[in-house]
Amino acid sequence: MKNSFKNIWSGRTDHLTNRASFRYHQVIEPATVDNLSGSNETCALIGFESDEGVRRNKGLLGAATAPNELRKELAKLPWKFPIEKQIVDLGNITCQGNELEKAQQELGETIFNVLSKATTPIILGGGHETAYGHYSGVRKYIGEDASLGIINIDAHFDIRSYEEQTSSGTMFRQILENDERTDYLVLGIQRYGNTQELFDKADKFGVTYIYEEAMAVGNTDTILEKFIDQHDFVMLTLCTDVLNAAFAPGVSAPSPFGLDPAIVRSIIQTVTSHKKTLSFDISEVNPVLDENNRTVKLGAYLTNEAITSFLGRNINVTRT
Repeated sequence: MKNSFKNIWSGRTDHLTNRASFRYHQVIEPATVDNLSGSNETCALIGFESDEGVRRNKGLLGAATAPNELRKELAKLPWKFPIEKQIVDLGNITCQGNELEKAQQELGETIFNVLSKATTPIILGGGHETAYGHYSGVRKYIGEDASLGIINIDAHFDIRSYEEQTSSGTMFRQILENDERTDYLVLGIQRYGNTQELFDKADKFGVTYIYEEAMAVGNTDTILEKFIDQHDFVMLTLCTDVLNAAFAPGVSAPSPFGLDPAIVRSIIQTVTSHKKTLSFDISEVNPVLDENNRTVKLGAYLTNEAITSFLGRNINVTRT
């Protein structure tokens, strides 16, 4: 890990000692779950190198390479926090072959352990199958009786049948059919990115969703606040295929009618600044399909928004 860590976390250095000039690569430290400080002042990056779920969903492969590419772009960004606020890197969990369920279980255990150390997990996917491992770790941490609100910024419901096998298109159905204490809100749904059967299934599950064309900066705040207020805890997941392809061409399913990045940034800021929100993942960035690194860079900036909001609040969340 040490050699790869130094190669990934590098960039321009404006000053060696003046913290006001520091960038991510000057403050981030490699870590293990065991040596997390438990101070409520730390975000921990966890990479999930998988696109097995995308393969099963007949999508375009390449998202498994995203975690390290996102790190390289994060490395260049200015670090705006005092010394007591920390960012650490726990490395990558890698899906070996087609063993997706095993990798998701490992991700869930890692997230549970990170949350148990009073640290905020920031998960760098990977295909959107990342979200199931993310959920499983959060659910284990909060316990079976707490109510969980999942907020997904996505063009798709991802509630396909998993009768034959799970994939990047089945996670939220897996959750909703097996966890009566979890509710699901999706922002950015594409009318023609989902079949009528999926809309019917979403209605049956009681999913709250907002169409892409109905969204603008700030106009979802009331819905978000109401949804968050109704739950004990919240997790946030971002599927980058929700973004307009002009800004994010490097995704498995690009859309010409996707969201403007400013709208997504606003949602991330609103949700992650709330004390009930425990964690964030970004998924479906695909460097193999990207153009001039535009999607990777945008993904890093959106991840930075989540980190900035998490570290900028006074975290005081206890289990119920």
